[in-house]
Amino acid sequence: MNTQSKITVLAMVALSFAFSGKVTAQMMKEKTVMVGGAPMYPSKNIIENAVNSKDHKTLVAAVKAAGLVETLQGAGPFTVLAPTDTAFAKLPKGTVENLVKPENKAMLTSVLTYHVLPGRYNAKEIWAAVKAGNGKSMMKTVQGEDLTFWTKGKDLYIKDAKGNSAKVTIADVNQSNGVIHVIDTVLMP
Repeated sequence: MNTQSKITVLAMVALSFAFSGKVTAQMMKEKTVMVGGAPMYPSKNIIENAVNSKDHKTLVAAVKAAGLVETLQGAGPFTVLAPTDTAFAKLPKGTVENLVKPENKAMLTSVLTYHVLPGRYNAKEIWAAVKAGNGKSMMKTVQGEDLTFWTKGKDLYIKDAKGNSAKVTIADVNQSNGVIHVIDTVLMP
């Protein structure tokens, strides 16, 4: 290899290190929240982060089956109430398998969009709405029906149309196109 080629190769290697260092430094500066053993980066969108959570494999698979990936990668903003795999496991046996069948796509989409609020609502804003509503706040989902938010002690809860309650276990997981609040129960319209 001649001297010019060696200099070119060294310059390319140096640039690649410089670029990767910049990306790593930027990600290190971001205030991440750990979800499912993975850091959730505020500069990434909902889908880019969710696929890395080992606690949300069922939710990610359901979002894919419903064809909602592109929507949740969009500009939003969205507030996603993200049930964990453990939450899905609490459903009656066979429910998830039935919902992800192609012939049940409309039902699956309804359940999933019931977990999404149009707009970005952090926990502080929801708490304020609950306080202003004398202990509860109704919020309309993308699906079209309401969810009821309420608090108990230091915990934030959500009640669905069937009367089931979900607890927010991790709040304010910021995304580039919204915010995720991890919940312990699947909400049903």
